[in-house]
Amino acid sequence: MQNMLEEIRKKALTELDAVTSGALLEDIRVRYLGKKGEITSILKQMGRLSDEERPVIGAFANEVRTYIEGLIVSKSEQLDKLALEARIARERIDVTLPGRRRDLGHRHPMSIVLDEVKDVFLSMGFEIAEGPEVDTEHYNFSALNMPQWHPARDMQDTFYITDEVLLRTQTSPVQIHVMEKKKPPLRVISPGRVFRKDEVDATHSPMFHQIEGLVVDKGITMADLKGTLETLVRRIYGEGAVTRFRPHHFAFTEPSAEADIMCFSCHGSGCRLCKGEGWIELLGCGMVHPNVLSGCGIDPEEYSGFAFGLGLDRMTLRRFGISDLRLLFENDMRFLSQF
Repeated sequence: MQNMLEEIRKKALTELDAVTSGALLEDIRVRYLGKKGEITSILKQMGRLSDEERPVIGAFANEVRTYIEGLIVSKSEQLDKLALEARIARERIDVTLPGRRRDLGHRHPMSIVLDEVKDVFLSMGFEIAEGPEVDTEHYNFSALNMPQWHPARDMQDTFYITDEVLLRTQTSPVQIHVMEKKKPPLRVISPGRVFRKDEVDATHSPMFHQIEGLVVDKGITMADLKGTLETLVRRIYGEGAVTRFRPHHFAFTEPSAEADIMCFSCHGSGCRLCKGEGWIELLGCGMVHPNVLSGCGIDPEEYSGFAFGLGLDRMTLRRFGISDLRLLFENDMRFLSQF
């Protein structure tokens, strides 16, 4: 009878190793430990044993029962863990949304354009920098050479949390954080969300996305800025894309410029898309103002640099010919499934 119990233990171990479902596990439990199971059947035969054999066989039978129960509990926990892992994999949330993972097919159009822009700048030796969306007036305005009277600091234009803390109105504050922490040479882009008190319509939103770029090194000139931006435009819009630079004013760059791209619909002759101008405004740029460099502890007599800021949302609209900015944020699958 002891040999029979030993065989039961070995057989149960082999069968439990191969179990792949809870139903099979329950079947094994009933077959070995149930009221009509093999262990119970052996215990019912113990009346035929001698007084000396009965306690020995009984103790061994209980040991085998406990051993099989332990195997079943362990296997049950293993199956539960596998089921949980499968459920997590099945229901996993992609934290990169609104863009979807490339291996799942559709992706948000802004994620597509952002990845294209990142690839262009990474290929030119840039790094990607991030900064806080909630920042102080110092980083958002003062350190960028915007004095207290500057109209951009008006409470009507900016989401203030306190008198000194606000939602950033641009990604430009990231360049200040970078220049305070690192020494030149610097090549960074900083994509992210920004916030301004704009009414929602086809071309405006109180929350939108910018990509700020910064280069600081010895001997940097406007020619480097133009070459960098022309490389970006041709990589995104095609080799035939044409750009122009117009004088402009930004407090944190001097000289400053607006960069335009020739309308890809009318090729400069004027149409409804470009409002008859033949050109579409793309971004603002310029040479980093000496006051900004010196405020970050960088000697403007030794170093120079350029900066630019482009709107990812509007860049996406032009890239895919989308007419309404609101489509990018409304989560309409009929729209998003096209990408």
